[in-house]
Amino acid sequence: MLPGFHPDPSVCRVGGTFYLVTSSFHYFPGLPVWRSSNLAEWELIGHGISSREQLDLSGTPASRGLFAPTIREHRGRFYITCTEVDRLGNFIIQAERPEGPWSKPLPIAQRGIDPSLFFDEDGAAYLCTGGKVGDLATMPRCEGAWRGEPGFGIALSVINPDSGEILEGPWLICRGSGGRWPEGPHLYSREGRYYLLLAEGGTEYGHMATVFRADSPWGPWEACPRNPILSHRDCARSPIQCVGHGDIVDDGGGNSWMLCLGVRPLGPPLHNLGRETFLAPLTWDAEGWPVVGRGGRLELEMDGLLPSAGDASFRSGTLVSWRDEFRGPKLSREWSFLRGRPEGLALAGARGGLVLGSGEAGLSDETATPAFVGRPQSAFDCVFEATMEFEPGAEGSEAGVAAYYDDSYHYEAFVARRGGGRAACLRKRVHDIVVEGPAVPLPEKGRVRLKISADRDLYSFSCECDASRFRLGTGMTAGLCTEGTWRQTFTGVFFGLYCRRGRAVFSDVSCVDRGGGR
Repeated sequence: MLPGFHPDPSVCRVGGTFYLVTSSFHYFPGLPVWRSSNLAEWELIGHGISSREQLDLSGTPASRGLFAPTIREHRGRFYITCTEVDRLGNFIIQAERPEGPWSKPLPIAQRGIDPSLFFDEDGAAYLCTGGKVGDLATMPRCEGAWRGEPGFGIALSVINPDSGEILEGPWLICRGSGGRWPEGPHLYSREGRYYLLLAEGGTEYGHMATVFRADSPWGPWEACPRNPILSHRDCARSPIQCVGHGDIVDDGGGNSWMLCLGVRPLGPPLHNLGRETFLAPLTWDAEGWPVVGRGGRLELEMDGLLPSAGDASFRSGTLVSWRDEFRGPKLSREWSFLRGRPEGLALAGARGGLVLGSGEAGLSDETATPAFVGRPQSAFDCVFEATMEFEPGAEGSEAGVAAYYDDSYHYEAFVARRGGGRAACLRKRVHDIVVEGPAVPLPEKGRVRLKISADRDLYSFSCECDASRFRLGTGMTAGLCTEGTWRQTFTGVFFGLYCRRGRAVFSDVSCVDRGGGR
C-alpha cells in the first residue's frame, strides 16, 4: 500500500519490475512514478511532470489539475496518459525510462476524462475515456452500448500514441453497469477475450469497480454477473472505505493483482489522509471472471504470494516514519509544492538545512505558489517535527509548520513578530473562519523546534526554544476532512514547512508513526 494521499493508481509490469503512477491534482512535481519488485514496497523514482516547461500549473485551484493517469509500456517505451481538467484536456507523455525525462504533453483530440492506452497483440493502440456521452462520441459502435447510466459512458478510439492522431473513432462502447459516473476505464486481453474494467458510483462511499468482457475491443460487452467485483459500499464496519478505481496487473508468475484506491476513515464518514493506494490479490473463476480480494472485499491484512518475496500474507498498512536533514545536493523527491517550485527555495549546503524565503503568498491564497514544501500525512497517530531558524522582519512575516489540506482548511504553528518581539502562535482556518491563539513570547534569537502531534481526534501544536516547551493549542482533525469542505475535493492532509515575507532555514525534519500505520 501507498498510505496517505496517493489516489487513482495505475500499474504496469516490465520483466520483474512494476511501475505505478498516481494522481497529483494541483501539486508539483506532478504524476509521481513509483517502482517495485514485489507490489508491496514502492520507491519514488521520478515524476511525469517535473518542469513548468512541460506543464505550467500556475493558478490551478485546489483539487483541479492532473486527474487519473494511466501508465503503460510498449516495445521499450513508457507512456502516461492523463487529463489536465481546466486547460489542456487529455494528453500523452512518453519516456525511454520511467525515471524520466518525460516528454512535453501531447494533446489528444478525444474528450472525456481518465484516458487509458491499450496495446493489442497486433500492434494496434487503443485509447478509452469516460465522461458525458455528448462529449465523447455521437453514436454507439455496437449494440448494447446504450445500457447503463444515462448521459455517461466510455468511448474508444484507435490512436497513434506517438503523434496523438485519432485513426478511428471515437465510438461509444459502454455505459457501465448502471452506477453513476462510469469512468476510469482500462482495457485488457486475456485468453482470447477482452476485458473492460471501470470505476462507477463516484469516488466516495458508493464507489465500486465493475468489469465487462467481449470478443472485440469494440464490444458488445457482457457484464460480470457479480458486478460490482469490488466495493465496500455495504461494509460500513470495514476500516477501508470508498474502494474502486483500480488497475490489474499479472506478476509474471501466474498470479494477478489489483491496485485500487480507498480511504481509511477516522470514523465514518470522515477521512483526512486522502485517497490511498491498496493492493489485493485477484483470481479468475471457472467462467473466466475476476475475483478481487476476499469475495470483492479488501482487508488491511490479506493473503497472497508476493512476487520476489513469497510472503503468504501482507499488510495494507505499514509503518511510515521518515527523517530529512537536507544534506544532499538535491531536495528529496518525496517533497511536494503547490502548483510549482517556489522562489527562494534552496539547500543550505554542507551544514544541512532547507531555505525558504521571500514571497507575499500565504497558505490561504487560493491559486498562488507560496513558499511551502510538504509531504502527505500517512498515519493517523504520528508526530511531525522541524527545527527552524527565523527572525521575523517586516509586519506579516512568519514561518513555521502546517497541517495543510488546502487553502481553506489548514492549521499552522509559526513564529512571527507580535507585540514588538518574537512569538510563537497557532492559527486555524476552517471554511472562512480564521482564529489565532495567544502569542507565546520567545527569545529574539535562537532555534525553535515546532511539533505537530496527530491522532484520530486532534492535531496538537507545541514549540521548544532554549530548553523551554510551550503548548500552542489544538485543532480538531474533523476540520481537515474531505467530507467537511465547501467544494468537492480529492486530496488529503500534508505536513509542511512554510515561510512568508522573510527567510527561514529548516533542519532535522521528521515524522514518526506511533501507530504502526493503522
